[in-house]
Amino acid sequence: MQLGRDFLRALNQITRDRGLSVELIASSLEIALASAYKAYKKSQGENPDAETEVKVDFETGSVSVCELRTVTKTVKSEETEITLAEAKSLGFNAAVGDVVRIEKNPEDFGRIAAQTARQVIIQRLKDAERQVIYEEFSGKVGEMMNGIVFKAENDQVLIRLNERTEAILPREERITGERYAPGDRMKFFVLDVRQTTRGPRIVVSRTHPGLLRRLLELEIPEILDGILEIKNIVREGGARAKVALMTLDANVDPVGACVGNAGTRIKAISRELAGEKIDVIVWSGDPLVYIRNALSPAKVAKVEPVLDQERAVQVYVYPDQLSLAIGKSGQNVRLSARLTGWKIDIGAIEADRMPTLSDIFHDFVEEKAGGTAK
Repeated sequence: MQLGRDFLRALNQITRDRGLSVELIASSLEIALASAYKAYKKSQGENPDAETEVKVDFETGSVSVCELRTVTKTVKSEETEITLAEAKSLGFNAAVGDVVRIEKNPEDFGRIAAQTARQVIIQRLKDAERQVIYEEFSGKVGEMMNGIVFKAENDQVLIRLNERTEAILPREERITGERYAPGDRMKFFVLDVRQTTRGPRIVVSRTHPGLLRRLLELEIPEILDGILEIKNIVREGGARAKVALMTLDANVDPVGACVGNAGTRIKAISRELAGEKIDVIVWSGDPLVYIRNALSPAKVAKVEPVLDQERAVQVYVYPDQLSLAIGKSGQNVRLSARLTGWKIDIGAIEADRMPTLSDIFHDFVEEKAGGTAK
């Protein structure tokens, strides 16, 4: 059987367009034609159980269809076995136990083969393409990628990562209040890639700390060069984040390097994350110093470990710093605790001051009252 030149050109075009190898296309086609041949035999009222082998020559376009038979002394199944005498009569130089290939060229098979092969090839190509996509993106977990929002309706947000690949942005991975309109271009963190019966399922995130890490590496050369080391990142997506940094060069200030001239570096990252406020913290091996730094921008008066609790501290701030240390809805102290891994309890400490006339009068009244009671 011969494949037409148009058919071969179409297959070569698919190979180029889908980025698939010729060997993969040939294998898919051979499986499809073997399936088509069995369907043909069944339609003719013949037993389709014979093992079939199909070979496609992509240079000449020729297709050979063979049924495999095992040479035996006595035949129990005509679909799978052949006698030694019959094999020799067909021109095979065979012995008992050998497998011979009997070429078949049935009438009308071409039309049925084309119909069946087309369906199977399409499915095989889809499977192969899905595998290519899976292999490409499974190695990108933990990376940052550009994407375009192409669907945002009925609580479903889908992101196009390239011409043939889509990803899901789940609700829990979205920045609260951030708008996702079709056509919007954003950066995403590849959270998970797994193979399913419907193809690769790629999940991306806008709230994962890894996205901020990649943005910092992109925007701040000192991090990528290894002069600054990111020790930890915590985020509440779109609202606030804290980044703990350690410098490996005493001449490089972690905060200054991240903030940049007039705040250009940190502002660029903040804009990408829907205006998220980013606190840059100097990491310290001393946990009490680290906790003090983590509560920035609040100024801490004193940090004391709680002796009867593991990894717990009592932090004291002056009254005018209390709301700043705690943060809106407890956000600052909550992120500081997550960043350092310590439980943090904050209390106010009264500032040292000279007694006022009001204090003296109050003490005098109490003293007189006490004397009267006696």
